[in-house]
Amino acid sequence: MAQDILDEHHCPFEGPEKLLEIWFKPSAHDVPDAADPDPDGRTGLRKVDRKLWEEMLDIVKCQVLSVAQGAEMDAYLLSESSFFVAPHRLILKTCGTTLNLLGLPRILEIAATHANMPAVYRCFYSRKSFMFPERQRGPHRDWKQEVEFLDNIFSNGAAYTVGKVNGDHWLLYLTNPDDAISLPDTAPSSPIDPDHNQLLPDYTIEILMSDLAASAREPFFSSLSPSDDPHLHAATLSQTVAISDIFPPHLTTLDAYSFSPCGYSANALIKWGGDPSSAADPQNHTGSIAGSEGFREGYYTIHVTPEKGWSYASFECNVPSHTSEDTRDFPDLKTLIQRVVTIFKPGRLSLTLFISSKDNDAEHGESVEAAQRAFKVALTDPSITRDHSHAKSNGGHGQSTICGGERLYKRTDKINYEFGGYDLAFASFELRA
Repeated sequence: MAQDILDEHHCPFEGPEKLLEIWFKPSAHDVPDAADPDPDGRTGLRKVDRKLWEEMLDIVKCQVLSVAQGAEMDAYLLSESSFFVAPHRLILKTCGTTLNLLGLPRILEIAATHANMPAVYRCFYSRKSFMFPERQRGPHRDWKQEVEFLDNIFSNGAAYTVGKVNGDHWLLYLTNPDDAISLPDTAPSSPIDPDHNQLLPDYTIEILMSDLAASAREPFFSSLSPSDDPHLHAATLSQTVAISDIFPPHLTTLDAYSFSPCGYSANALIKWGGDPSSAADPQNHTGSIAGSEGFREGYYTIHVTPEKGWSYASFECNVPSHTSEDTRDFPDLKTLIQRVVTIFKPGRLSLTLFISSKDNDAEHGESVEAAQRAFKVALTDPSITRDHSHAKSNGGHGQSTICGGERLYKRTDKINYEFGGYDLAFASFELRA
């Protein structure tokens, strides 16, 4: 294949991302100007001028391609992955040889100066083990240097290696709310829904996939001409490979980009937790959910490096799998995993699920174990099949199975962790011979 010839002469690209998430307050309702939004309804970090974020991203060595503005957050699609801005927290996810952590001091300065939030409530930094660690720069050359960099900023951070040190593993650094000395001792460890005075879980699922099948890699090669619109090309591609149907299209605002000669990135803003019949106009491409009664706003992000030899795809989402009142519209965790893995057909993958919890209560511990069962059933049970009903204009029938006889996985690692205020489920799988 022409793509395979290209792969042999192309410099290797580091697909696995560095993920930095910073919470300045427990929820959007706790930011200093929560009662004083601007004319567009923005508060906190969302009021910061885009130029300031772009200056910070220059330090990281990436640029903004486009922005999807939602009701609760803004999703920046970057030349190397994604940047999400909510009133009270930021998520910076970058791949390749970007200098993710070098943007942290500038982020803290911007939050203090332009959003009146000088203290960090919680900080998380994580990444999968690199494919080409020798190509990294700055503190990202090895995990020890990254931890030292973060320890010089935070007083009580903790670093973990999750999984096999001599195989695929996941690295995590996190801080506790004790660092945020300006917050009361009773500050919750999860967002609060003020309308019902109850905790809303902070929930993040990551599916990190490598050794993608040739048939899954093929669509993500595209030699675009200067007159081609990479966003339009990516929109069509998203429909062709069924990315657009991971969540209900009428509840999703998708911002995607095709790179030339290969590669793909997408951010999506998703309405969840409300009555689907009250959803905003699906043609509203601003991502606004204002007026959609009962809805919250979540995200997912996908990034694909399709080259043979270092192929990689990632999926990250913060929409809780059990929150939809209409289960016909939203996938449960098992179905979500099957939909994503069916698209990319990896030879190896790891999954992480973070769920916030109050004092690590039994209910959340059971949720993590339930997640582990969902991981296993989704990927190892040969009786599990799923019709995604993706009828395509190219004549495909849309029938899709996760195992289907030829793609059955075996679990190679399973680990559960309890942190202060959070539970983690980690598992890795590989394709059976």
